[in-house]
Amino acid sequence: MLFVEGILSMKITYIHHSAFLVETASACLLFDYFEGALPEIPKDKPLYVLASHCHGDHFSDVVFELAKTYDKIRYILSSDIWMKRVPEELKGLTVSISPYEEWSDNILQVETFKSTDEGVAFWCKVDGAELYHAGDLNHWYWEGEDEQWNKDMTKAYRAELEKMRGRKADVAFLPLDPRLEQWFYLGIDDFMKAVDTDVIVPMHFWGQFDVAQKLKTLDCSEGYRDRIVEILEKGQTFTV
Repeated sequence: MLFVEGILSMKITYIHHSAFLVETASACLLFDYFEGALPEIPKDKPLYVLASHCHGDHFSDVVFELAKTYDKIRYILSSDIWMKRVPEELKGLTVSISPYEEWSDNILQVETFKSTDEGVAFWCKVDGAELYHAGDLNHWYWEGEDEQWNKDMTKAYRAELEKMRGRKADVAFLPLDPRLEQWFYLGIDDFMKAVDTDVIVPMHFWGQFDVAQKLKTLDCSEGYRDRIVEILEKGQTFTV
């Protein structure tokens, strides 16, 4: 159990890959779900289903099946997800959101940033807490990629973080992708230099559950390694 001073308790469940369920006092937020066992979701709270982009490891039409079970449901989908994929009867419950847009109701506020891959990243405010889910907004620095491509990626990612500079999230869900080999840590390290968060939740690590521990061993993480959650299995739940 983790404790973040000044916010109401949140229950967070890791589902799979970049998919999480966040339960607060007033709402449930389901991020980037496409497969995996869902935890029990209370039916008395509104359920917001957020999808950062159309890639198959972040979005699936299966999310629309949830509307059969949960009456208080709303979908917030990146604009690269075609609205024609949304069932006609759910279009009125669906928001299509582009980078640098905002949406809110009387419970949830959502602001988006532009991914360095596809779609958006989400900055959410609910019950006094601020949550950041990066989607695929990351420092994608690939071994063997063209040097100029990698330089452009570095520039693009850091430019996007500049738009958030000075902010602080209570919880940030951030890619920590081992496929990037020695550069796997760059996205989180850059984020912590510009934005900051009380709790770092790694994601997009392709089942390599030891990747958070590897980050903690690096000198660069000295100032924030105690904030990194180590996810050890699907279905793991923690409270902040």
